[in-house]
Amino acid sequence: MSSLTQSSSSTPSYSSGVPSSAAHYRQPPAAAGGAGDFFDLGDILASQQRVPAQFEQTVYRLGFLDAQSSGEHIQSGAKMELPLWLARALGGRRRNIVRIDLPKQYRQQQRDILRADANVVDLFKQGPYFYLMGVKLLFFDHMERSDLAKSLLETFLNRFRRIMDTSHHAFSSDVTMFTTRLDETERVLFHIGQRSVAAMEKWERGRSHRIEASDVVQKRRKRKRED
Repeated sequence: MSSLTQSSSSTPSYSSGVPSSAAHYRQPPAAAGGAGDFFDLGDILASQQRVPAQFEQTVYRLGFLDAQSSGEHIQSGAKMELPLWLARALGGRRRNIVRIDLPKQYRQQQRDILRADANVVDLFKQGPYFYLMGVKLLFFDHMERSDLAKSLLETFLNRFRRIMDTSHHAFSSDVTMFTTRLDETERVLFHIGQRSVAAMEKWERGRSHRIEASDVVQKRRKRKRED
């Protein structure tokens, strides 16, 4: 049994339990289970967002996580908000120590608003990493997981066209008010759209570099000449 939830009759040990700081916790690579990219700043910031959680078991020596309690341990049934990375460490499929509830921006009421017209929603206010955090929530065993996945996809697709259309006309109008309503993922896409339009206009004006053969083609030609 985990050292975090051993019976009170034995001396609890925290040496092999969950570390007390995010600085000591390294998520596995995304390919190993979708936990995220440890070296990606956006992914790290998204993992720091807090989610409502309830402890399903008594947990020893983690009382400091509950700012409203002076106890050394966290009792079963205790509710608090935890960083997403810690909630996943404690609430994964192999270690069901905590159960999470969806943050309000991902619940049914907000999903209904997004379904009605996603383009009118200020997604940045819902969370600067709305999509990244939403995807991470899908790895919890939650009854609304499939509905959340569908909502995230539909929201992204419904907003994507307008983001690209606006980015292509960004040089002829003030889009500040528009971009402040985008989450960080959407802002990246917006700037990619801007750069692609600028590159196309530069090419059409003849200011781009002369088109050259790729290195692969040049090396192949060189080998033929040597033969």
